[in-house]
Amino acid sequence: MPQLYLASKSPRRREILEQIGVAHHLIDIDVPEFPAKDENPETYVQRLAQDKAQAGVRALQRQGLSPAPVLGADTICVLDQRILEKPRDEAHAVDMLLSMAGREHRVLTAICLNDGQREQAVCSLTRVQFSHFTEAQARTYWQTGEPVDKAGAYGIQGCGAALVEHISGSYSGVVGLPIEALVPLLKLMNVAIWQKRI
Repeated sequence: MPQLYLASKSPRRREILEQIGVAHHLIDIDVPEFPAKDENPETYVQRLAQDKAQAGVRALQRQGLSPAPVLGADTICVLDQRILEKPRDEAHAVDMLLSMAGREHRVLTAICLNDGQREQAVCSLTRVQFSHFTEAQARTYWQTGEPVDKAGAYGIQGCGAALVEHISGSYSGVVGLPIEALVPLLKLMNVAIWQKRI
């Protein structure tokens, strides 16, 4: 029986759970990812994480699956209060990347654990400084295929690391699941770490 359900299709989040030895299964959910009018980035990302966890709990109940806490998470990049999510296409990705070139942006990852009775949520903030790069370099990076499914159109754990000068905060939070914020929530929900990988 899983100790945790992950309400996310992100392979990076699954890898982080496996890294710290959390036995988990995926639960399929569908949550619209659009900010409400005048919703600030912090409120938006936290709402999405909570919506995903709650949707996961409802899915467990509908499917009659064994109860266990559901982990919802969402990651966004923020530049001058502009929310940078997954790119629609190459032009959108290049625009986002160039807007961040030579500047600092924020990466917000919110996580939420919900077991149907209790809900615990937290938001991690990391500041990321990008180096200067050209439009041609941004387009070359797009051609690697890496930016397609990533907030801000880059992956710090992959080729996108070459864009980064330094970070202040949580590296795993930029990847998609801040370990230092997650572990205390797992303890509160009695979810064990350091278990055999499944």
